[in-house]
Amino acid sequence: MLYSNLSVNEKGHLAVSGIDTTELAAQYGTPLYVLDEDVIRANCRTYVDAMHKYFGQDSAPLFASKALCFKGIYPVVESEGLCVDVVSPGEIYTALAAGFPASKMFFHGTNKTDADIEYGVCRGIGFFVVDNLNELAVLDSVCASHGVKQQVLLRLTVGLDPHTLEAINTGRVDSQFGVPIDTGQAEDFVMQALSCANIEVKGFHSHVGSQIFESDSFVRQVEILTEFAAMIKTKTGFEISVLNIGGGFGVRYTDRDPLLNIPDRICEVSEHLKASCEKHGLNMPVVYMEPGRSIVADAGLTLYTTGGTKEVRGYRNYVTVDGGMTDNPRYALYKSEYTVLNASRMNEPSDYECTIAGRCCESGDRIAEYISIAEPARGDTIAVLTTGAYNYAMASNYNRVPRPAMVMVSGGNSRLVIRRETFEDMMKNEL
Repeated sequence: MLYSNLSVNEKGHLAVSGIDTTELAAQYGTPLYVLDEDVIRANCRTYVDAMHKYFGQDSAPLFASKALCFKGIYPVVESEGLCVDVVSPGEIYTALAAGFPASKMFFHGTNKTDADIEYGVCRGIGFFVVDNLNELAVLDSVCASHGVKQQVLLRLTVGLDPHTLEAINTGRVDSQFGVPIDTGQAEDFVMQALSCANIEVKGFHSHVGSQIFESDSFVRQVEILTEFAAMIKTKTGFEISVLNIGGGFGVRYTDRDPLLNIPDRICEVSEHLKASCEKHGLNMPVVYMEPGRSIVADAGLTLYTTGGTKEVRGYRNYVTVDGGMTDNPRYALYKSEYTVLNASRMNEPSDYECTIAGRCCESGDRIAEYISIAEPARGDTIAVLTTGAYNYAMASNYNRVPRPAMVMVSGGNSRLVIRRETFEDMMKNEL
């Protein structure tokens, strides 16, 4: 099994946290997002413990809300000691509605509107991660009008290519995110921020990409940032007290992805950061990371009901399911690989080569291509693993398909945390 919380029960069915997935499908309907709360908590503790140990007790992971934003996730991550990053007023609103404190939120975004900035300031956001000079000017003005001095991190790009997917590579010089160091613009950015009367610059933020398995990119990132921070200190006397190094590490979508020891990777980054700070005469800053995918992805799976099989002789076999790109657009967007199982027939040979096709009237509606599973019959439950991140968060109503329900499982029990959308829900804003 790809993950330890998965097993095969005495009926030959896939079980998650000891619960038969075919019974979950029958009880709640499909498509169905299933989220293992115990796995989420374990992932949170891995980051919290490692960051406290290697970066210091004030350092912490921030849960990246964009990976999975719904009310039920925030009490879980808060109770495990995480702060959160948010990228829109909608994410802020959701977290606040769940009781998450605004003071522990970090507000990102490459194009915060004037209304977004006003919204964040008025709700007492802990940190703004300022992306550019335009945002800086508006934030300074809004803070002045409300009598607020806002803590900020300045988002910088360090000019690194972490060899990840083009669509999730954010660290290069030529990026819409942040201000590049290599061009000299970052220095001007810092100088302008330090001159703002209503802005309190605490440090820098940088993000080199997502789905990274090695520490090399993070190591080079902290070396570049500390060298830059030392130059700023020499010129201005300002020394950073906070450094946010961005996203977390990668997750396993298939058995070809490597097993990863996250504490070891964090230890490697911390050793290089400490050495670089010492080299450049800097105090060790408080460090934040922003894992989202590696907190929730492997905790999730999606269940579908198959409509049966279709053979195109001389070409391929298709297995059709009652979901697809509406609940998981990642294959259509990135050709993302997944592990797919016939949850109803786990003891049968996985020798049926097929493509998993969704229900949309769209030739690109695929979940996986040229994979092998136990040959399904109409009504079987198909499980797609590692769907806890960027599935519900990116779901749509294309073809007027309602979004699925979500259940959380823990200790052998399940509970509904997001009800299934109805046709009426999809029409509620229409006049």
